[in-house]
Amino acid sequence: MPALRWCPDGVEPVLNEEPDALVSSRPPDRPPGPPKQPGTPTPTSRPWPRWLPLVMLGVVVAIFLFTTVRTNSPAKADLTYSQFSKAVSKGEVSSVTYDPSNGHITGDFKTAQAGKKSFTSSGPNNDLQPLQLKSLAAQGVNVKYVRESSNPLLGILLWVLPLVLIIGFFVWMNRRAQGQMGAVMNIGRSRAKVYDAEKPKTTFSDVAGYAPVKQEITEVVDFLKNPGKFKEIGARIPRGVLLVGPPGTGKTLLARAVAGEAGVPFVAITGSDFMEMFVGVGAARVRDLFATARKQAPAIIFVDEIDSIGRKRGAGLGGGHDEREQTLNQMLAEMDGFETSVGIVMIAATNRPDILDSALLRPGRFDRQIMVPLPTQEERIDILKVHFRDKKIADDVNVAVVARGTPGMSGADLANLVNEAALFAVRRGETSVHREDFEDARDRVLMGLKRPTVVMNEEEKEHTAFHEGGHAVAAYVLEHADPVHKVTILPTGMALGMTQQLPEEEKYSHDKEFLDDMLCVLLGGRVAEELIFTAQSTGAQNDLVRGTEIARRMVREWGMSDRIGPMAWGSQGAVFLGEDLVHTRDYSDETARVIDEEVERILRSQEERTLELLTRYRPGLEAVARALLEHETLDGLEVERLVDDAMGYRAGGPRKVVLADGSIETVDDEGMPIDEDGHPLPAI
Repeated sequence: MPALRWCPDGVEPVLNEEPDALVSSRPPDRPPGPPKQPGTPTPTSRPWPRWLPLVMLGVVVAIFLFTTVRTNSPAKADLTYSQFSKAVSKGEVSSVTYDPSNGHITGDFKTAQAGKKSFTSSGPNNDLQPLQLKSLAAQGVNVKYVRESSNPLLGILLWVLPLVLIIGFFVWMNRRAQGQMGAVMNIGRSRAKVYDAEKPKTTFSDVAGYAPVKQEITEVVDFLKNPGKFKEIGARIPRGVLLVGPPGTGKTLLARAVAGEAGVPFVAITGSDFMEMFVGVGAARVRDLFATARKQAPAIIFVDEIDSIGRKRGAGLGGGHDEREQTLNQMLAEMDGFETSVGIVMIAATNRPDILDSALLRPGRFDRQIMVPLPTQEERIDILKVHFRDKKIADDVNVAVVARGTPGMSGADLANLVNEAALFAVRRGETSVHREDFEDARDRVLMGLKRPTVVMNEEEKEHTAFHEGGHAVAAYVLEHADPVHKVTILPTGMALGMTQQLPEEEKYSHDKEFLDDMLCVLLGGRVAEELIFTAQSTGAQNDLVRGTEIARRMVREWGMSDRIGPMAWGSQGAVFLGEDLVHTRDYSDETARVIDEEVERILRSQEERTLELLTRYRPGLEAVARALLEHETLDGLEVERLVDDAMGYRAGGPRKVVLADGSIETVDDEGMPIDEDGHPLPAI
């Protein structure tokens, strides 16, 4: 609903140009708002409509055409001029009325001619020739001169309207030139939006989770509220706070919450607003930005996506970028130069801190860097509860289960997930969002849209069932692998099937046993097809790419190879920074050959391990594949039950698992090792 503002003639709607801008109603008796900020264009008179010159031009053209046609078009005559002259010479004409302006002749016959007493004809303009006058006088014809009276209004229009159009054209050109000159003169003005203390309504209570981050920036809020407390003890508040984190984690929302908590003016701008095609414009806008903030002090300056102007100077292909570097130099001087910015706290957000200039990150400028990471499982629960407020959620939806099934999702991803689930509910004709809607939405976000139009033949369907069954069985029986959540052979996204695993708890680091089991799960589909059909297919392409990348990082970056030892070589830097324009390896060709051999050894050994595993659990593999061919989709509990029944294990009771060294161990339903009689084994 558009907001309203008061005007002398009543109330008119005001449409918000920015979604974050808060536009409120202001009655006439309320005091005026804050003073106008520098750089704000002065409102001018309402410009003329663009169609007005065209309408006026059309009127002029129509008038000229009308008068020309009326003046120059001859009237329909009964007699030609030669016939009229013959009638006069014969003495048949009694009277003639002549209009010299257009040569129009009307007259009467002495006797009716062809049943007509009067006639019309056309003669020469201006006047009749002397011979014609003598002929008329000789025949005794009564000649009368009559001039048609012209329309005075038409004459005025013919003179005044062109003059008005000419004057209006010059006025329009003058206004256009003034507007262009005003735009040129204001090109150095900052495009920042200033929100006064009444407008930012977001507080820390509106930001779910991120308690450590809130604690970090609470000092900024305390300084802006009570600066005297810090001056008494001699403490200096950080002049700049840099929020660093992946996209969608809520960095901008946290900045707005700081402004809402502090109750001070909030000056917001994006990094791209400084850049123009003219060198020096960005620096001028930086100066105007800080001048605006000083007038509002104490105030907060928030620069979103600061990496667009804060990149390292002198880097990049073909040298530096003059406009960007001049803008950055001016910002460095404004933040901590000869003229200090008292009472101004600068908050910036970026997801690329590695490309920022070192002078921007030193103490005295951005003193404090606050990491805004992806939310944990508990934080995801709080974020989901916020997005559940305006949705009709059914009772079968467990927010903890949804949070557990969304590892690695940011706040923006969770908002999109909830919205997708609501859309699925609408498609099904439901009045509330159910658990299956969240399942479909998660599959849609993570895997892509289901493709019901893709119809596989029986052979392809069977290959896909055993392929996905290999992934599922390996994920279930391996000790360190993540549990199976869902297995399907319905084409989804770019894949013909998928096996989805969900971790039981958050993991921030992985040991070698977990990575080995992950490689086994990835190779399970390819090995299952070779075991059952003694053939290979292209369905394992993505599995091989992911497995090779994991194995290469194990060797190159994580030091998990005995031949390479505790050495690591990371990936090269970005070319646009100029750091690796000509990329050279920091290890020899012999080391590169050893790396390739170690990657191949890891993948070969895990392939053999997976083949031995699926050979031992072949009855469970066949049971899962047949169930997939029948039902097309299985959840994790059904996979566990099918494997346990096929292998002769009691459901929910003891079962055998394959350890990292290839040995088999019997565990209970909680995963604790037991002996053959079901007694717990003593801890070693």
